Amino acid sequence: MSPATRIIEIDCLRGIAIILMVLFHMVFDLAYFYNWPLDYLQGFWYYQGKVSAILFMLVSGISSTLSRSSVRRGLTVFGAGMLITAATYYYNPVMYIQFGILHLLGFSMIIAPQTTRLPVWLLTIAGIVLLIAGDAVTHLTADNSWLLPFGFMPPGFASLDYYPLLPWLGIIFFGIAAGKMLYADKQPIWPLAAASVPVRMLSCLGRRSLLIYLIHQPLLLTILFLLLS
Repeated sequence: MSPATRIIEIDCLRGIAIILMVLFHMVFDLAYFYNWPLDYLQGFWYYQGKVSAILFMLVSGISSTLSRSSVRRGLTVFGAGMLITAATYYYNPVMYIQFGILHLLGFSMIIAPQTTRLPVWLLTIAGIVLLIAGDAVTHLTADNSWLLPFGFMPPGFASLDYYPLLPWLGIIFFGIAAGKMLYADKQPIWPLAAASVPVRMLSCLGRRSLLIYLIHQPLLLTILFLLLS
């Protein structure tokens, strides 16, 4: 969406997802680097991180129905994901990010010109099928990493961030279906939101979500080092 046509409530939701993501990564950093007794692999913090990721996916799907430049944005986001891959491989070649959430979102934006043409009922059914298929492939393994984007993991696979197409593309399809239903006329459904200061602040974060995603971890690690070392 261009700045002139942005729907502020969607940016607001993306801003909420950003805050949840930064909070989750701070918990991860405290546990992983400073041995704080915070369990991010299960319980509250695990689900809090998943809520952030799912919110990103839903908002990305909704936005795909409104944007005229989804392929360009998708290439940018996927390229950013590859930068994260390179950076995490340099840092930790055992658990580096091969197909994380930026790869997933970028891919979904690239194929958006086709997927957004599908009717709502077909998107909903496809989303359900992808979720079911994703659950099925978690019990299967592959001999190499070529099928990682589809959810087939080789034995012993571990990653700092992993969101394969199965099942997570299904969540994005739900977002596309929601966008087609809720924003068929490309107008806000909460027009008074723009007058709210908290909403404007959150939407400001949402408009800069990719930049924040790329820089927040180095900033977090620097701040924690200064405070705790």
